[in-house]
Amino acid sequence: MFPNSSNLGRSPFLPKYQQQSTFTTKLPLNTPPTLLSHQQIIVRPFQFRSAVKERVVALQPETYGSVSPGSTSDTLKSFPGRKRQSQQSVPDGAKRQRIHSRDSDRAVVNQAVPLPEKWRGSFPSSSSVRSPVLRARGSPPLIGCVPPLQDTLFPDPTETRLPVPKDRLSQQVLELFQACQQQASDLDRKELCRTELQREIQLIFPQSRLFLVGSSLNGFGTHTSDGDLCLVVKEEPMNQKTEARHILSLVHKLFSTKLSSYIERPQLIRAKVPIVKFRDKVSNVDFDLNVNNMIGIRNTFLLRTYAFIENRVRPLVLVVKMWASFHEINDASRGTLSSYSLVLMVLHYLQTLPEPILPSLQKNYPECFDPTMQLHLVHQAPRTIPPYISKNGSSLGDLLIGFFKYYATEFDWSHQMISVREAKAMARPDGIEWRNKFICVEEPFDGTNTARAVHEKQKFDMIRGEFAQAWRLLQEKKDLNRIVPLKAAKQKR
Repeated sequence: MFPNSSNLGRSPFLPKYQQQSTFTTKLPLNTPPTLLSHQQIIVRPFQFRSAVKERVVALQPETYGSVSPGSTSDTLKSFPGRKRQSQQSVPDGAKRQRIHSRDSDRAVVNQAVPLPEKWRGSFPSSSSVRSPVLRARGSPPLIGCVPPLQDTLFPDPTETRLPVPKDRLSQQVLELFQACQQQASDLDRKELCRTELQREIQLIFPQSRLFLVGSSLNGFGTHTSDGDLCLVVKEEPMNQKTEARHILSLVHKLFSTKLSSYIERPQLIRAKVPIVKFRDKVSNVDFDLNVNNMIGIRNTFLLRTYAFIENRVRPLVLVVKMWASFHEINDASRGTLSSYSLVLMVLHYLQTLPEPILPSLQKNYPECFDPTMQLHLVHQAPRTIPPYISKNGSSLGDLLIGFFKYYATEFDWSHQMISVREAKAMARPDGIEWRNKFICVEEPFDGTNTARAVHEKQKFDMIRGEFAQAWRLLQEKKDLNRIVPLKAAKQKR
């Protein structure tokens, strides 16, 4: 999942304990050293097709900020007015050349701000850089259920694998999913911003890399989803109260000064995991940027595997997210459920059916989701996992009704914890993370409570009430309009 930078393809940098993942020993012999993700595309010209209109969108040579001395290519031209000129023709390879020009990733060392000695990580020196290795001719592709990320640049190949609806409610679920899911053009806008911001940030931290994470990549994004970015400065744990805040303060200063023409309203939020919130004026996307929250990189690809391992998962998750947003219980900053917690709740429900629709991927494929695996391997692992074949033939409509029934009548909120890692409801641990909490949803990698934001009984009662109401309305009349006005939801997208 390494971005398009000069750091691509370098030899793995080892953590202090020198621990190696077992994953590399289990790949097929002909597997190329680097499987390119969406953030590593250099194979073919950027011709993005709209999944709806099937037309090629002309890409404009947009630029963000200034370019370091000696790194300006012919295609790196300013973009007057910051607006797309739809009639202007640009060569197919223009954007590719701009992002991958031979000098565009040079780090200006004399402008770098070094970290204090005690904070410096073990990133390899620039002398170890080598180009990314593309798939060798004749090498067999990995066979798995998770499509390579480069495919998301074109009409989604998984569209043909969506379930065939056999009832009205299932048809409504599928139609809402298709109308509101993230499109290739949405992902491209976020990726363009990530690429340009990484280049600017590397002038301050030359060995850093910027990752696009969360719903933008995990398969559960919508057309209006915000972008989540993770800045990795060193591949080891970092003190979020001191180191991360120091780094983010420099990033915030960069956004507020040098990049102020392109970055709108940057804010440094000093939370448990501090972030910089900002809006990119070029892509018109809101972003949250954190530092070294590497769990977010790992769980992005765990969820991406769940998203594509069974074709009913993505439509069901997206509709639940739309429902929660419409009923205002999908905002952790206001004491309700985060989208991440909602996704885990849907996965847990599908794992705990009498005839499960999903397994525990971490139990079945521990080598693919090893929490100590080096980051440059994380995006490769899911592609080795085959699709999950369930004997449960329930329709999307029946599963949606069952989801609301499970949390309205069956799940014991007072004593149980939702665990996707174990694929079952577990007794709550007796720790500060869980004691006296209204909702407990285990983070699959670090074991924290992703629903800790629900700390008021009033908000918890409201959430439970919405689950019970949705179950009652859908049970009475199997019409998705009873819980999510479809016309308004499609227009909002």
